[in-house]
Amino acid sequence: MPSPEELARQNIDALLERCGWQVQDRRSINLSAGRGIAVREALLKRGDEVNYLLFVDKKAIGTVEAKPEGYTLTGVEEQSGKYGKGLLDIYPKWREPLPSAYESTGIETQFTSCLDPVPKSRNVFAFHKPETLLECLEPNAQLNTRLANLLTSDQMPKSNLWSAQIEAIRNLEKSLAANKRRALIQMATGSGKTYTAVNFVYRLIKLAGARRILFLVDRGNLGDQTLKDWSSSDKTSSEGEARRVSAGSANQFQQFVTPDDDRKFTELYNVQHLQSAQLDRVSRVCISTIQRLYSMLCEFVFVFLKMLTARREQHEETGIALFAWHESRHRLA
Repeated sequence: MPSPEELARQNIDALLERCGWQVQDRRSINLSAGRGIAVREALLKRGDEVNYLLFVDKKAIGTVEAKPEGYTLTGVEEQSGKYGKGLLDIYPKWREPLPSAYESTGIETQFTSCLDPVPKSRNVFAFHKPETLLECLEPNAQLNTRLANLLTSDQMPKSNLWSAQIEAIRNLEKSLAANKRRALIQMATGSGKTYTAVNFVYRLIKLAGARRILFLVDRGNLGDQTLKDWSSSDKTSSEGEARRVSAGSANQFQQFVTPDDDRKFTELYNVQHLQSAQLDRVSRVCISTIQRLYSMLCEFVFVFLKMLTARREQHEETGIALFAWHESRHRLA
C-alpha cells in the first residue's frame, strides 16, 4: 500500500507529464530528451535535495516541493525559496535564484514567481508548460510590473466616464499595483458597473498588455442590462438564461467604442463567448457563466483523475506480475 508521500509523488508525476514535462530520476538525467525535464530528488548544496528540479532547454528554471495530500502548503514557499538559491554549480541555470517555485500535493498546487516585484505564492490549477515559464523570462513579461507602471500612464479619457467610475478604476489600479490580487468594486445600482468593467478591461489590454481576461457572469447578474438581447424562444431554461446573460455581456463589448481612436472594442480585439472547453488562442477576452466555467474545471479534474486511476491500475498490474514471477522462480529453486 503506497504511503501518502508516495501517492502524492505519483499524482505530481502524472500532472507534470500532462503539462509537458518529462520526469526523470537523478541517476539517469538526460536533459536532451525534451524541452522540459523534471528531475526527481535533485541534489543541492550542503547535501540538500529538492523533490523536483525543473529544466527548460537544458537550464534549471524552477523547483517543486512535494507534500502529502492534506498538507497545508501555506508557508512552504519559504522552503522552496531556499532551494532556488542552493543549486550546485554543475547545473546550468537561467538565473539565480531560480525564477519559479511550486509546492504541490498532487491535488493542490501553489506557485511563486520570483520575478514579481513582491513575490507571493498563489494557487494554480496545474503546472505551467515549459515554454510558458520560458516566456516569463522575457523583458517586461511580468504582468505585475506592467500593472505597477499603469498608474504612471495617465491616459484615461474622462469625458466618457462619471466621477464614480473614474474613482473605481483608479482605486482598482492602485490595488493591483500594490500586488493585491483580490479587489472588489462596490457601486450603486444604475451607476454603470458593466461599462466601468469594460473600460478597465480595455485599459488592462491596451496599457498593461494583458494577454487574456476572463469576464465571468452569473445567471441573475447583468439581467436588466441584457434584457433587450434575450430571444423569446429561449426564456424558459436556466441554461438558456445563462447563455442570454453571457451573450448580453458580449454585446457590451460589441457596443463599446474605445475612447482613444473611436473604434469598436471587437474591431481591435477578439472576444470569445465561451460555450465549450476550447479556448480561442487569439481571443483577448473570454466571457463565461459560472456554470460553464465550473463544468470545464470538473471536466479537467475528471480527466486527470481518470488518468491517475489508469496509472495506478498499471502499477498494480506490474506489481502483481512481478510478484508472480518471483514466486515462480522461488518454486523452481
